[in-house]
Amino acid sequence: MAKQAAAPIERMAGSKPHKGRRIALEIVTFLLFVLFMMPFIIVIFNSMRTNADIINQPVGLPTSLGQFWTNITEIWNNPTFNFLSALRDSVIITVLSLAVISIFSSMAAWVLVRNKTRWSNLIFLGYVAAMVIPFQVVMFPLLTWFRTVGNFLGIPMLRSYQGIIFAYLGFGEAMSIFIFHGFIKGVPLELEEAADIDGCSRAGTFFRIVLPLLQPVFVTVLVLNGLWIWNDYLLPLLVLGSSGTIRTIPLAVQGFNGAYVKQWHLIMTSTLLAMLPIIILYLFAQKYIVQGMVDGSIK
Repeated sequence: MAKQAAAPIERMAGSKPHKGRRIALEIVTFLLFVLFMMPFIIVIFNSMRTNADIINQPVGLPTSLGQFWTNITEIWNNPTFNFLSALRDSVIITVLSLAVISIFSSMAAWVLVRNKTRWSNLIFLGYVAAMVIPFQVVMFPLLTWFRTVGNFLGIPMLRSYQGIIFAYLGFGEAMSIFIFHGFIKGVPLELEEAADIDGCSRAGTFFRIVLPLLQPVFVTVLVLNGLWIWNDYLLPLLVLGSSGTIRTIPLAVQGFNGAYVKQWHLIMTSTLLAMLPIIILYLFAQKYIVQGMVDGSIK
């Protein structure tokens, strides 16, 4: 009886350190959350302040909610920013780039998986190796090559939609093929063989059988590349230029950052406006990101 009575006491004593460790981990997690969210919080607070308030006290509480609408009105009427034009260009570039990256990468990954040859393995390893090449190494040769190709074909590759979309296809295809490649390995080959027996063409087999099965990893590729393309600054700056007729939102935000005068209240407010669409997209598609990454790495 004494042993039976002592057992619950030992369990209770053993649970106290367990509970204390859990509370400590929760506190550390909360502090890390606040630390990582601090830049976003500063942007939100400073979008509700005047330029003078931000200069005098860069980190401070918002002045008023009305100041936020005043900043938005000033941005909307500012010819330097031209929010509607920048938003249109960002949407066109992001949507078209995601379309070509996703379709071409999924088709290339499917061909590499189903055609097991020495060359297919070498090509896949080439795509994997391309993922570790820093962008800074190829950015100046990229401009020279784009200028040469444009002069040869008569199609402008610099300061044009086709140029920036082609650049995003080249830089985004390696990671996308790597993700699709791992996922397609888990697609049963018997489904494609049945489609071949029924007389379906190779293109029909991919678009009617394989592509619908890639929905989880397809959304993952769209979200990951969408976050990168929407927020990218360096590649549009090189290909489109800072004073061209085509400008993405990050390039337009740079217009408030002058050589002698920096309009911090407009910079913060326009940055917040630029983040809102991609944040909404992420909130709706976040469940597919981890699922697609895990499926693509395990299968």
